[in-house]
Amino acid sequence: MTKPNYQNAQFMLSVAGLEQLPPDEGVEVAIVGRSNAGKSSVLNMLTQNKGLARVSKTPGRTQLINLFSLDDQRRLADLPGYGYAKVPEEVKRKWQRLLDAYLRSRECLRGLVLVMDIRHPLKEFDVNMLHWCSESALPVHILLNKADKLSHSAVTKTLQEVTKKIASYPNETTVQSFSTLKKIGLDALQTKLGEWYS
Repeated sequence: MTKPNYQNAQFMLSVAGLEQLPPDEGVEVAIVGRSNAGKSSVLNMLTQNKGLARVSKTPGRTQLINLFSLDDQRRLADLPGYGYAKVPEEVKRKWQRLLDAYLRSRECLRGLVLVMDIRHPLKEFDVNMLHWCSESALPVHILLNKADKLSHSAVTKTLQEVTKKIASYPNETTVQSFSTLKKIGLDALQTKLGEWYS
């Protein structure tokens, strides 16, 4: 399979329930993160399309699973971010159920990109996601986003700390630093996604 062209990403649909998803075939890669981790900016940088995912000053705008097609066989799934958004508890629980059901049942899901703010890595939500993925043998690639906010030595230190903490997970779990502002780390992310999509 050729490498996917991320600039070809097209919005497909938003779903509020699993029954609305397209057929469970081809290859899907999902991107998830706490609402203030910069997930939409990562998606827009990856696809070089500033308008693809809505970047909002109000964290938690993604309340549905948003699917983007790269070609006939490959898709990106933008999953609901939560853990920070000011929304009622019932709404949060609904998101969690949707997220959980999607991750458990989607056969074509090859990997999960977990976006974290490098200044606040491995929060409760992130650790829960890592545990869940390790139990399901789903590969995870962690993006420590907003690396431009720290010095080079602080980035290196945080990378080492996170690498050490995730070493115990039995599933494939990798980590890199990233900055949408300084355009740092895009090649490494595309290389990882290329492995999953091939």
